[in-house]
Amino acid sequence: MSPATSGPDLDALRAAVARIEAGGSPHRPPGPPPDLTQSGGGHQVGPALQRDRAVRGDDGDEPDGGGARDGARDPHAFAREIVLRQLANSPKTRAQLRAKLAERGCDPGVAEDVLARMGEVGLVNDAAYAETYVRSKQLTRGLSKQALAHELRGKGVADEIAAAALEEIDDVHEAERARDLVRGRLPRMHGLDREVTLRRLVAMLARKGYPSGLATRVVLEEVDATAEQRRD
Repeated sequence: MSPATSGPDLDALRAAVARIEAGGSPHRPPGPPPDLTQSGGGHQVGPALQRDRAVRGDDGDEPDGGGARDGARDPHAFAREIVLRQLANSPKTRAQLRAKLAERGCDPGVAEDVLARMGEVGLVNDAAYAETYVRSKQLTRGLSKQALAHELRGKGVADEIAAAALEEIDDVHEAERARDLVRGRLPRMHGLDREVTLRRLVAMLARKGYPSGLATRVVLEEVDATAEQRRD
């Protein structure tokens, strides 16, 4: 599954929730926005959200002084609006949204009610988030299974959900991804001392979370294979 290049417009999210609350169905299957290769304002958004950002700021929150006006609002509607704005900016996990609601002073009970409802309609879905995140970050950054697990944990994804998303990455797949990374980097190291090349390539894989044994084996094999090809 390739990452998409655009996020949902805020008005579209509002409309989907309104249809669901009214007993209908959303215009398209609900789910977290699929673009995980960009964040914040890095993806295209609709004109309504662009107008909102112009007066509210990059993260879609109310401007300074908005709290006084918000106090008179229905707390569930206020929390729901915060969640929708966050999702319109970029995909979020339940934990990330919970933290944002707490930051904005939402009652914890109200926050959980809103997040539970958003989960029921598919707008908040940590399993879908984790699956897309894993595929995207393997493609764009070549992260190892271990590194991906660490990043998902940092975003508040439960270990069992992360493990399910990482199941498709077996030892063979991981070794091939490491090999692709080494092959892509090797041409830029032509002319360097062999030991320097080995050290830099192993360090590159280590930064992406690959185990030292795997990194060393793959780098040695690829460096020796490249040297043999050049002799031929």
